[in-house]
Amino acid sequence: MLENRIRREDLKGKIMSAAEAALFIEDEMTIATSGFTPSGYPKAVPLALAKRAEDGEKIGITLITGASVGDELDGALTRAGVLKRRFPYQTNKDSRNAINNGTVMYQDMHLSHVSQYIDYGFFGKIDVAIIEALAITEDGGIIPTTSVGISPQAVKNADKVIIEINTSQPMALEGVHDIYMTEKPPHRKPIPIENSGDRIGTTYIPCDPEKIVAIVVTDKPDKVRPLGAIDENSKKISEHIIKFLENEVKMGRLPQNLLPLQSGVGSVANAVLGGLVDSKFENLTCYTEVIQDSMFDLIDAGKVTVASGTSFTPSEEGLVRLLDNMEHYAKHCVLRPMEISNNPEVARRLGVIAMNTAIEVDIYGHVNSTNIMGSRMMNGLGGSGDFTRNAYLSIYTSVSTAKNGDISSIVPMVSHVDHTEHDVMVVVTEQGIADLRGLAPTEKARKIIDNCAHPDYRPMLHAYLEKALEKKTKHQPHVIGEALSWHERFLETGSMKMK
Repeated sequence: MLENRIRREDLKGKIMSAAEAALFIEDEMTIATSGFTPSGYPKAVPLALAKRAEDGEKIGITLITGASVGDELDGALTRAGVLKRRFPYQTNKDSRNAINNGTVMYQDMHLSHVSQYIDYGFFGKIDVAIIEALAITEDGGIIPTTSVGISPQAVKNADKVIIEINTSQPMALEGVHDIYMTEKPPHRKPIPIENSGDRIGTTYIPCDPEKIVAIVVTDKPDKVRPLGAIDENSKKISEHIIKFLENEVKMGRLPQNLLPLQSGVGSVANAVLGGLVDSKFENLTCYTEVIQDSMFDLIDAGKVTVASGTSFTPSEEGLVRLLDNMEHYAKHCVLRPMEISNNPEVARRLGVIAMNTAIEVDIYGHVNSTNIMGSRMMNGLGGSGDFTRNAYLSIYTSVSTAKNGDISSIVPMVSHVDHTEHDVMVVVTEQGIADLRGLAPTEKARKIIDNCAHPDYRPMLHAYLEKALEKKTKHQPHVIGEALSWHERFLETGSMKMK
C-alpha cells in the first residue's frame, strides 16, 4: 500500500512513530499545520505532542492552521496546556473557552491574509509544518487530502516538515488539487483565474525533500462536525434568496446561470445552498472556501458544473457519501490553497455572489459574525470578509431571533462590528429580505426593521429609531446608551424584551 503513497525511495527511511516525530517540536516553537473546517488536519502527531505535556513536560506552542481543525489538534493541545497562541479561526469548545478565559492568546483574521502573513514573516519563523498527505511524489511533492488551506505556505516557510500519510483518505483524491502560490510584492503577478474551474498550478505541494524530517503513517478519519437539519426558518431564508436572485435575473443584473456562488460554513449556509436544488437555476458554478453537503446535492442534481474551494467540509453522513463517491465528485471539484480560494482579486474578477451568516445585524446594516454580546468569541471571522467586500452581491443571513425569542438578531447597534454598512448589500432572515443598495442609513433602518426583524421586536426597533431621529444629527442617528441597553438587558435578565 505504501508503494503508491511514498513514491520517493529515500524518504521511506524517515518513517517513524508519531511519538518519535513529535520530538521535533520544542517549547516556544511556532507550528503551522494543514487543516480547514475541520478536514485534512494532522491527528497522530498532535496527540503524541499532547501526551508529552500530560506526562509532565513543559511545552507551549503557537499554532497556525488554515481554519478550524479537529479535536485531536485544537482540543487535545488545549486540554494538555500546550496551546499558547492561536491563529486564525477555530470551532473547538475547549480552545474557545481557553481563548475567552485568556489562557490562549488569539488573533481573529481574514483568512486571505494568513498565508501572506506567513510568507512575509509577520508571524516570525515557522519552525515546523505538520501536513496530512495522501501521498508523496517522486520529487518529494506533497499531495494533500481533503483540504489545502495554508499548507503550501507552511511547507515553503518551515524549517522542518512532518508528514502524516493518512491511508483512510482515498487515492481518488489525487488530481483534485490545484496548487498555485503568489510572489511577494513588488513581484506579484495577476492570478490567471478567469473561470471557477480554471486550473493554474500543480496537483501537489512542492517541497524540498531535505526539509522532511519525519513521515508518520496513520488511518485516522477526519472528525467532521454534524450539520443541523434544514428547518423551516432555513427553508424560508433560502426561498427569499432564490426569489431575490430570480428578480435580479429578470432585471438583467445577473445572467441566467447567475455568477459564481460563495457560501459560508454551517447549517444555515448549507440550507441556503441546498434550496437551489429545487430552483430553476442550472449550470451553476461555485467559487468558495468550503464544499459542504448541499454542494454534493447540487452536483448530483446536475445543477452545479464546477465547485472550487479549499476544503471538503461535509457532515458525518456527507463524509461517508464523499468517500464512497470520490471519483464522481472529484470530476466537478477543485481544491486550492486558501490564498487563492479566498483571494479578493479573484472574487472581484469573477463577480462572486457571497452568502454568509451573521450573529446579529443592526438597523444600519453593520454585521457581527464573531462575538457573542460583543466580547465572547464564538469561532472567528473566517473568510466571510474576503468575499463580502469584493463580492458582486454580498448577502447576510440570520434567523431573526435566538434563545427561544429572548434575543433579537436585529438590534439598534451591533455589539461588535466585523462587516460594515459599506460592504453589506442584502440582509435576509426567515421574516423577509432587505435590499440595502442605494439607500441612505435611515432608509436602510426602516427596511431592515420592517422586512427582517421579528414582529415581537419591530415596535421596539421603530421606537428606538424615532427617538434617535429626534437628535440634531439625522444621517445615522443613535441613542448610544439605549442602543447598548439591549445587550445589557439580556445579560441582566436573560431577555432583550422589555418587561
